[in-house]
Amino acid sequence: MSDPAYTPASTPARRLVRSRDDRWLGGVCGGIAEYARLDPNLVRLLVVLGTVLGFGSLLVAYVVAWVLMPEQ
Repeated sequence: MSDPAYTPASTPARRLVRSRDDRWLGGVCGGIAEYARLDPNLVRLLVVLGTVLGFGSLLVAYVVAWVLMPEQ
């Protein structure tokens, strides 16, 4: 059953962009947190744990995201 008040045009499109407001090292984690509607500190913690446990491979992904993700 669909909600008659809901229309696709009523919800703004979400874009994956680097955050200008919630940034520590480039806004990548802040942007991912805004996109996924998560706490930015949780995303940062997951990135740090993933970098340590993945022997730095997530650090490469972070730098690539920093270069490729547009700024807000």
